[in-house]
Amino acid sequence: MKLNELSLSALEEALSKCCGATAWVKKMLTIFPVKDEDSLLAAATRYWHECSPADWLEAFDHHPKIGGQTTSKWAAQEQSSVAHTTPSVLQALATGNQLYQEKFGYIFIVCATGKPAEEMLSLLNERLTHTPSAEIKIAMEEQDKITRIRLKKLLAS
Repeated sequence: MKLNELSLSALEEALSKCCGATAWVKKMLTIFPVKDEDSLLAAATRYWHECSPADWLEAFDHHPKIGGQTTSKWAAQEQSSVAHTTPSVLQALATGNQLYQEKFGYIFIVCATGKPAEEMLSLLNERLTHTPSAEIKIAMEEQDKITRIRLKKLLAS
């Protein structure tokens, strides 16, 4: 596995691109060399669930807003359907993102891979009805999905 050959600093940087929570990255560094993809993904989920809400918020801060300007190649690919939507859906996403951030204190986190912009807007509107305690758990699970997809991309690169 190519990841096992990286220097500690290169591995830390690569893992940080998958999930921006420092505590998660530090825990993940302890599993290398890793046996296989299944072991890597199982550890990723286990350590993510061991993280605190503050760690989750740190990871969320590393994401661009859905429908906003993206800052990474992976995020741009994950949100590619947004580029092919109508101006009214883009405006609704921008408005919804603002309302979400005001209500919950962090950006809307959704595993965007394979989802059209209209579906993400529907999910955003639905999740705006949640309580903060329920929503952070949903956002945490969405981050786990994103991290797993990014780890698979990292393995494939």
